[in-house]
Amino acid sequence: MALLRRLLDRVSRAEKWMLAGFVIAALLVLSFALLASGVIEGDTRAFDERVLLLLRTPGDHSRPIGPPWFKEAVRDITALGGTSILGIIVVGVAGFLAVSGLRHAAIMVLASVLSGVALSNSLKAGFSRPRPDLVPHDTVIYTASFPSGHATLSAVVYLTLGALLCRTQSSLAVKAYILSVAAFLTVIVGISRVYLGVHWPTDVIAGWLLGGTWALLCWFVMIWLQSRGEIEPEQPADSQKA
Repeated sequence: MALLRRLLDRVSRAEKWMLAGFVIAALLVLSFALLASGVIEGDTRAFDERVLLLLRTPGDHSRPIGPPWFKEAVRDITALGGTSILGIIVVGVAGFLAVSGLRHAAIMVLASVLSGVALSNSLKAGFSRPRPDLVPHDTVIYTASFPSGHATLSAVVYLTLGALLCRTQSSLAVKAYILSVAAFLTVIVGISRVYLGVHWPTDVIAGWLLGGTWALLCWFVMIWLQSRGEIEPEQPADSQKA
């Protein structure tokens, strides 16, 4: 412990944050691997069914709990994780960065999201888990179930953009608010997929783990490229006002 403490005293604060981030990323990857193993072995089936049925009307599994208007509201929420909506958001943000003179940052955002889409689709094809057959689906689906694409891409897009915005702010309160909003959007999109019966809960949890890991790694890459001068440095809020 004394040796570890002396080593940590020699590194900068930024390096400590980077180290902590890599530890978190490693834990997320390990958690995803363990969850995927459980899904393949069928160990998560009882948990998935129990949670899915908790969101259905007792005695009538064709109806989700809550009034009709609530289901429509959940459909609106789930659209926030759809490819079309996320595509519009990403293109809009990338365009804003480009016209603001941050062209390399815009390319990084696009690359982060597109690579996240490719990773999600590849894993879906690899696992080929069927969609839930326990309850009717309340929205149209086309792809395999594990991991949830909506949960994965919501985490990739919202957390990546949230981290990007945080690097323009000096206030810790503002940073915390931005990341809280990004995390909230990611969570409610994932929950909406289970409520609508189109994903098992473990699909969504896996999507959160995968998307969070990818967003974190992309953020690290961006910081590294900024340190090398290959991406425009962060723009402090004070300089933007000037």
